[in-house]
Amino acid sequence: LVGLSDPMVRLYELIERVAPADLPVLVEGESGPGKEMVARAIHQQSRRRRKRLVSVNCAAIPENLLESELFGHVRGAFTGADRDRKGLFAVADGGTLFLDEIGDMPMRMQVDLLRALQEQIIRPVGGQRDLKVDVRVVAASSKPLAKLVQTGLFREDLFYRLHVVQLDLPPLRARASDIPLLVDHFLGKIGDQFGSGKRRVTRGALDALAQYAWPGNVRQ
Repeated sequence: LVGLSDPMVRLYELIERVAPADLPVLVEGESGPGKEMVARAIHQQSRRRRKRLVSVNCAAIPENLLESELFGHVRGAFTGADRDRKGLFAVADGGTLFLDEIGDMPMRMQVDLLRALQEQIIRPVGGQRDLKVDVRVVAASSKPLAKLVQTGLFREDLFYRLHVVQLDLPPLRARASDIPLLVDHFLGKIGDQFGSGKRRVTRGALDALAQYAWPGNVRQ
């Protein structure tokens, strides 16, 4: 996370307060401002930092595979399941699971996720036994979950289970004073990558970058 603007300073303070609490966290904001970086910062400042941070984009995995991805499966559970496979909840046991774009999770999977969060228990696809897991969930959405609840696209009970603490990540256009810091950061990374040393941009170029709206945020 790069930035010293007022919105970012407030975000750092909230991360510092919430990280040790071991509660579910919901991170909301537009696409591309660094929600996964927030999850990483929470994990690194928590008591779980010696365990794994595991990330999954719920919108990128087909519905018929998402259950197996999260909870695992046993051999023979479906065509192609030639061996037992751990799900991401089990992989993240003792650590943190980052569920990106949770607003796109299918309704049927939301029921299973709610049980996993409430009971800290999962059942692999095709399995007969429940498995106990100890996982902290940080969820993120570029769509306001409260509005999805109102339109019936997201379960209200799951929303309140995730919405224990909410962090709102500001878009880049709301913190234009951070752009010189981001430019310096990325130029340093590029210089290291290509062994060319850190380059600079002209004042005119920097002014142009600061005035741009950045609809794709930091990713852009």
